[in-house]
Amino acid sequence: MAVTRKSAEPASSAAGAPRRPRRRLFGGRNLAFWYFVGPFLIGLAIFTYIPVGWSAYLSLFDARNTVTPASEDFVGLDNFATMLTDENFRRSLITFTVFALFVVPLTFAASLGLALAVNRVRIMRAFFRSVFFLPFACSYVVASLVWKMSIFTGVRYGMMNTVLEWFGVENIAWLAGNDPPWFWLVIVTLRIWIQCGFYMILFIAALQQIPEQLYEAAYVDGAKPGRQTFWHITMPGLRATSVAVLMLIVIQAYQAFDEFYNLLPNNGNVPYARTPLIYLYNTALGTGQDLGRGSAGALILALLIAIVTLLQGRFLGFGKSEGR
Repeated sequence: MAVTRKSAEPASSAAGAPRRPRRRLFGGRNLAFWYFVGPFLIGLAIFTYIPVGWSAYLSLFDARNTVTPASEDFVGLDNFATMLTDENFRRSLITFTVFALFVVPLTFAASLGLALAVNRVRIMRAFFRSVFFLPFACSYVVASLVWKMSIFTGVRYGMMNTVLEWFGVENIAWLAGNDPPWFWLVIVTLRIWIQCGFYMILFIAALQQIPEQLYEAAYVDGAKPGRQTFWHITMPGLRATSVAVLMLIVIQAYQAFDEFYNLLPNNGNVPYARTPLIYLYNTALGTGQDLGRGSAGALILALLIAIVTLLQGRFLGFGKSEGR
């Protein structure tokens, strides 16, 4: 009888315990969540995930002049092998790896320098932020035309050649493929001019999160304002933002298209400065319209960007807290 009483007690206590309410996926607060997030997820699926999946599908077929290849056109991984052995495609990847090595540090240094300067301004701070951020609102196409038609080429000479003529320097064919390759100066300055304002805002936001007490304590301890506080307080405080900025600059460097397409001859399809995207654009949408090879090359480029980004994040410690 005692055993029966003991076994009955847990059953009664379990029956009397309040049950946790079951959360419904599309009810209550979750419904409000889906109202806000749902449209963005739908747009992301339609304009990103579905096209990427269809590109992966096309990369397995000999898809010429069609986005719905027949089953007999299945070639497996032949398109990937063709692109990896294509000298022009590999040259474009190598060229823009070198291009990224120049653009990334210059853009990073210019953005950080602008952020430090603007953050120290006490008057008209909003004005200077707006002035330096304004180029980011300009499209690459418009900026390319301004650079080409007004600054470096112009109706006759362009502003740069006019200024150089004052010092006795002859006119330079900036956008021709002659030696030295002056077109890199045009493209690099254009990209830095457009991107600096955006990354400057990111750095300013991070600078404002660094407590002023750290600088005051460093001053009391004898640290000189300037180089010492910059390396021991400012840069550690900007660590997470710096890594994110570097990753974004690298990704955008490999996605370069508009300025090369609008500045260089033959719509950027030149062997001395052909971007991977321009090569893929001409492969998929050019005369041959080989969508299979173009899709395979696009997936290779996406994989390369992902690997470079992951290695960069791993090396720089992206996502780690300051104390780790």
